Amino acid sequence: MENNRNFFITIALSVLILTLWQVFYMNPKMEQQREQARIEQQRVEAQKKEAQGTNPATAPTAQAPGAIPSAPGGDTTTAAGRDQAIAATKRVKIDTPSLEGSINLTGARLDDLKLKHYTETVDKNSPEIQLLNPQALPTGYFAEIGFVGTDKTGAVPSSDTVWSVEGNPTLTPSTPVTLTYTNDKGLTFKRTISVDNDYMFTVSDTVQNSGSAAVSLFNYGRVTRYDKPAVASTYVLHEGLIGVTGAEGLSEYKYATIEKDKEVKPGKSTDGWLGITDKYWAVTLVPTEKQPFQPRYAYFEDGRHRYQSDFLTDPINIEAGQSATVETEVFAGAKEVAKINAYAQDRHIKRFDLLIDWGWFYFITKPMFWLIDTLYKFFGNFGLAILATTVIVKAIFFPLANKSYASMANMKKVQPKMLEIREKYADDKMKQQQAMMELYKTEKINPLAGCWPVALQIPVFFSLYKVLYITIEMRHAPFFGWIHDLAAPDPTSIFNLFGLLPFAAPAFLPHMGAWAVVMGITMFLQMRMNPAPPDPTQAAIFTWMPVIFTFMMGSFPAGLVIYWAWNNTLSILQQGVIMKRQGAKIELWDNLASMFRKKPSPAE
Repeated sequence: MENNRNFFITIALSVLILTLWQVFYMNPKMEQQREQARIEQQRVEAQKKEAQGTNPATAPTAQAPGAIPSAPGGDTTTAAGRDQAIAATKRVKIDTPSLEGSINLTGARLDDLKLKHYTETVDKNSPEIQLLNPQALPTGYFAEIGFVGTDKTGAVPSSDTVWSVEGNPTLTPSTPVTLTYTNDKGLTFKRTISVDNDYMFTVSDTVQNSGSAAVSLFNYGRVTRYDKPAVASTYVLHEGLIGVTGAEGLSEYKYATIEKDKEVKPGKSTDGWLGITDKYWAVTLVPTEKQPFQPRYAYFEDGRHRYQSDFLTDPINIEAGQSATVETEVFAGAKEVAKINAYAQDRHIKRFDLLIDWGWFYFITKPMFWLIDTLYKFFGNFGLAILATTVIVKAIFFPLANKSYASMANMKKVQPKMLEIREKYADDKMKQQQAMMELYKTEKINPLAGCWPVALQIPVFFSLYKVLYITIEMRHAPFFGWIHDLAAPDPTSIFNLFGLLPFAAPAFLPHMGAWAVVMGITMFLQMRMNPAPPDPTQAAIFTWMPVIFTFMMGSFPAGLVIYWAWNNTLSILQQGVIMKRQGAKIELWDNLASMFRKKPSPAE
């Protein structure tokens, strides 16, 4: 009975891991392929229209008073390159330790931004990550702060306003930039833009009313995106529109969700933030706390489809001869855990740490990241940090694992008694079960003990997978040898003898690198530590299970495969020591030898 119970539990755990693999790896991979095809089709269509001369620039759509001016939705894509699109407008240069790019003086938009410390691939000569791009490109993506006026205010700064720049033309952490605009109603807008050493911009707008009558106007901000990432809306990670405002708290809308809902307006708020997040990068707005604002998440289908997170403040009243100041912070950069937490604490941004998707099991995932990151600072290598984390996790669970292995060792010693019970009550399963339970009670044996070491790996496995998948600190983190990115699959393949043969492994074959083979071997050895199941079907499944897991794990991040292989190795050593101490026979060598013995024929 205990063999059947252990067998079914092991199968259940295996199915769970296989399901995780399908949901968290295969589904996102297929989604990526579909999105890449969609983006390529968009680019082809844009090039055709450019060649035909059907590329009119569209002015912002007129809006009702008190509404945010619409971002241009006409077909404004161009086949020109990014440099040409940037050169088409006057700009202010951005140069910080972390960022480079420019501010478009038309609309004072932040629409040209590259991340200096991050490249597209592990190759050091790979292009820098282009976070924000001009609207004219198929990958248009920008942040904009503006105003909505009334008949009394005249024209106010919005997406088509051309600002004038004062003084220093380059924005750096030590040199803010000042922009000005004056309309025909006596309103002067003075905008000061500053930036820190990392990823936070501060936009401070002072409006001076030099007219003869009081005016009211509204401040708005928006993050607008014309495309979406190749991999989006996976089960393990949120990508899309996001924010924390008002009583609703965290709001998350995947691209597919907002495409269906079209527009979502949570309740008004006086604090919080909102924007658009990718796996590793994000652009968010932090409105001023001086004015209540209405957050909104929307998808527009007029002309070019686009996604937008925006806010609109309540009216700002300015008496004649008076001025008012409103301030908005704009985060645009990498979601580095330490910096996100620092912004949340130092700038008092409500739950800004939720910009990183730690998931429902954050109480496991966040400590797991903290432990790995702390060990990284000591070892200087995330791979070594993962190995050290495995040792610490094993130490934490040592009492339970020790008890489990001891119970397994005791079970091996009573195998003769168990066989006697089976033979004695072969025709009465009820009495056989009762006798077995009495034996377990007498010998103080837990028949489920052998499953606990495997079961304990599941939450650790998932949390480590989550950390490797979502945290930018793990992106392009090298190990030793051929592993240059712990967050990506092992680049080697068994099908070309790990690079020894002069050809690449065919794409249709399952991915299986060297570390996956090591993991499979350690899993095989760990299973052979125990006696083979008496049932031939069970024995066959247990024999093939390491092979199945080897192929399956080959597609997982290398860091996760290294963890599993190292964990198996530690488990083999731990189980061997405990079995020897309990006086139980270690079946490993006998089981390995039996594989090469000639099986007796039925006649024999």
